[in-house]
Amino acid sequence: MNTAVLRMPRRIREVAHGRGLLTLLLIALCFSGVVEIGRGLYIPAKSAVAQVLLDRAFDRSRIDHAARKPWPWADMTPLARLVVPGLGISRVVLDSGSGQALAFGPTMLPGAAALGQPGTAVIAAHRDTHFAFLRDVKKGDLLFVQTRDGLDRRYRVTGAEIVRWDRYALADAPVGERLDLVTCFPFDAIQRGPWRYVVHAEAVTR
Repeated sequence: MNTAVLRMPRRIREVAHGRGLLTLLLIALCFSGVVEIGRGLYIPAKSAVAQVLLDRAFDRSRIDHAARKPWPWADMTPLARLVVPGLGISRVVLDSGSGQALAFGPTMLPGAAALGQPGTAVIAAHRDTHFAFLRDVKKGDLLFVQTRDGLDRRYRVTGAEIVRWDRYALADAPVGERLDLVTCFPFDAIQRGPWRYVVHAEAVTR
């Protein structure tokens, strides 16, 4: 050990040692903060990049009405494009209802009606990414849907409600061609919960 350090008064050595530990602690906290910020930005960034690739795949599928993978290893394909002109929103909707697909974009839920068919079609997405805009959708807003098969539909929002996931029943919906947009609720919550925010819309026939 350096003899000059040994000759330092004990109090000074203790202060120096304490400052060293404090510095290490601050460095560790800063590093931890950077890691958490990176994690927070990763999901939105992944979602944004995925939507660009999905948009390109969907545009290709509209040409020949064939399913196109957005990337070679994808286990889902773009099925439709949802547009909310009043909010400047455009989202590519995937044909898979899996949790993995939800990480990249809105998905059609299995068991519901197909787009353009009688009944209620259901599109679901995460509240903190692709469906964060649902909080701003109002009654009377128009929704536009294009499918890769060449179908074009307009829907008008009839209202919204908050329901438990196990109380949401398509059988209770009025007869006709309808569309529900579903996400978790509350929008700012961190933990998962039983509540869902559902925007109801019906097809515009004229």
